[in-house]
Amino acid sequence: MADIIKLLPDHVANQIAAGEVVQRPASVVKELLENAIDAGATSIKLIIKDGGKTLIQVVDDGKGMSETDARLSFERHATSKISSAQDLFNLHTKGFRGEALASIAAIAHVDMQTRLEGSEVGTHIKIEGSKIVSQEVVAMPKGTSISVKNLFFNIPARRNFLKSNQVELRHITDEFHRVALVHPNIAFHFYNNGSEIFSLPKTKHRQRIAHIFGSRMEDRLVPVTEETEVVKISGFICKPEFSKKSRGEQFFFANDRYIKSPYLHHAVVAAFEGLIKTDMHPGYFLYLEVDPSSIDINIHPTKTEVKFDDENTLYAILRSTIKHSLGQFNVAPVLDFDHDPNLDTPYAYKEKDVVLPKVTVDASFNPFKETGTVSRVSRSFQKPSTKGWEGLYEGLQSDAEGDTFSSVVIESEGEEQGTLYSEDELAEHMATTFQLRRKFVVSTVKSGMLVIHQNRAHERILFEKFLGEITVKEGVSQQLLFPLELTFNKQDLGILNEIQESLSNIGFAFESLEHETVKVTGMPLAVPESGIGTVLDRLISDYKEGFSDGSLSQAEVLAKALSKNLAVKTGDVLDQESQLALVNNLFACKEPTLSPFQKLTYTIISEGDIDKKFS
Repeated sequence: MADIIKLLPDHVANQIAAGEVVQRPASVVKELLENAIDAGATSIKLIIKDGGKTLIQVVDDGKGMSETDARLSFERHATSKISSAQDLFNLHTKGFRGEALASIAAIAHVDMQTRLEGSEVGTHIKIEGSKIVSQEVVAMPKGTSISVKNLFFNIPARRNFLKSNQVELRHITDEFHRVALVHPNIAFHFYNNGSEIFSLPKTKHRQRIAHIFGSRMEDRLVPVTEETEVVKISGFICKPEFSKKSRGEQFFFANDRYIKSPYLHHAVVAAFEGLIKTDMHPGYFLYLEVDPSSIDINIHPTKTEVKFDDENTLYAILRSTIKHSLGQFNVAPVLDFDHDPNLDTPYAYKEKDVVLPKVTVDASFNPFKETGTVSRVSRSFQKPSTKGWEGLYEGLQSDAEGDTFSSVVIESEGEEQGTLYSEDELAEHMATTFQLRRKFVVSTVKSGMLVIHQNRAHERILFEKFLGEITVKEGVSQQLLFPLELTFNKQDLGILNEIQESLSNIGFAFESLEHETVKVTGMPLAVPESGIGTVLDRLISDYKEGFSDGSLSQAEVLAKALSKNLAVKTGDVLDQESQLALVNNLFACKEPTLSPFQKLTYTIISEGDIDKKFS
C-alpha cells in the first residue's frame, strides 16, 4: 500500500493558518496596529477603503526593519518577540507567534515599506499570495508602512462571506477602540474612504475615553484604583444612571491587552447590584496589571480569551474595589446612623459670626382697649352684612338668555370611521375582552378563547406600520415648538447620518447633524417628546446589533428597533378600547402569528381543551 500522508506546501499551510488569524478585515487591522505598537511608534495612521476589502494601510514612525528582517518577517513562525518556550510565560509584547504577516501575505496583496532610523534608504517589498513579486530600495521616513490590498483575492469563498462595508467598518472601529483606549501615550489617526473619522492626540486615559466616545462621557466616569499583591486595578466605571439596555462601553484590559472575560464581567455586574435594573448593563474601562507568569494569553488565536491562575481572588478584589469607588464618590447610597443632617451648618454661613435676633415690642398695646363703640375683639367676631346681595347677580340673567355660546363650534375630526363590529357586537366584545396579569389580553372567538401577548402583538403591529412608512415614505411628523439638542459620539453620529433618510420617512426631522450635536425638530406621533433621546440611543444600539449579521435590510432593522422600544410593555395597563384595538390591529397584519423577533404573539385555547380540564 502506497504512503498517503504528505507534508503540505508552505503556501497551503499559510492559507490554513490565515483561517485562524484572519477572519475578516478587522483581524488584519488588529495585527498591524499591534505590530506598530511593538515597534515603539509614537504616531500611527490607519487608512481604510471599502470596509477594508480594498485597502488596509497602517503607517507608523517606529524603529523600522532592516532589509533582511523585512524579508524574513513574512516567513512562518519568524518573530523577534520570543526566543524560547520559557518566554511565553513572561510576555510584554502584543504579538509573539510570528504567524500574522505570513498569514496575511497568503491571502492578499501586501506592499511594505520600512526603514531603520540609522539607515539612509529603506526597503520596499511586494508580495502576492505568499510569493515575493519584487524587492527594491526606496527613500522614505523612519518607520514602517504596510498596505494590505484585495483581501481574500485567492479565496473567493471566504471573500463572499464578508458582510457589507458598513458592517466591516464597524468591526474595524471596534478593534481600533480596543487598541487606542489602552495606549493614550500614542497619537492615532483613522481615515475611511478619504475622510477622517478619529484624530486622537497623546493624552491621559480619561481624556482618551472622552475623545473616542464624546465629551459627555467624561462627566459620567467614576475613577477606580486599587493595588494589591495579586493585581493592580485602575480605570473608570460609568455612573449607574447611565447604564444601557445593551452592552456598549465595556472594556477589560490585562497588561495593556484587550481581553474578554465573562467571569470578571460578572464581578462588575455584582458590584452594581441594587443600583441598576437587572436588564441594564453598566459601562466600564478597567485596566488590570498582573504578573505575566500568572496569566496565559495563548489559549486562543485571537489572544482575547485569557486564563488567570487565581480567578476567584481576582473576582473578589475587583468586586470590592468597584463597590468602594461607588461609595467613595457618593454614587451609591450610604446609611450613616451617627450623623444628624439637621445639625449641618449651611455652606454660606460657615464663616459668619452668630448674631442674636432683635425683637421690638410695643409695650403700650392693649388688645382689650375699646376704640369707638365696639371693642376690637367683638368687632373681629361680627357677622358680615348681607345687605345688597341681589346686586351681585344683576345682568347674569340677560347674558344667559342671549346668544353667548351659540358661536362656539366643536370641530369634527373628519367623518366617523366604520368599525369592525356593530354597536351591539362592539359592546359584546368589549365586555368579553379583559387584561390578564398586565401581560395578556384575553378575548373570545368562535373556536374558544384567544390569549394575546400584548408586548409581542404590539411589536408586530408597529413593525409593519414603520416598515410601510419607510418604504412608502409617508410617515407623519409632529413638529417641536423648540428644537431639542442631543449629543452623540462620532461613531453614533455616523450611524445617524447613515440612517437619516429612513428616520425622516418615519417622521423624525433633523435640523443639523454635526460636531457631536444633533438638533431634532420633529418626531413620529408614537414617540413621546420626553423620550426622544432615550429612543435614539436605543435605536442606535439596536441598529448596531441588528445589522451585525448583514442579513436584514436597513428598513427592517430600523422597524424592528423602533417597534421594540415603542411597544407596550408587560406591566402596562390597557383600557377596554386599547385592548379591542390591539386585537383588531393584530389580525389586520400580514403576519399576525409571530412578532418581528420570531416569537408567538397569540394562542387559541379551544373549547374542547377546556372541557378536557373538567373531565
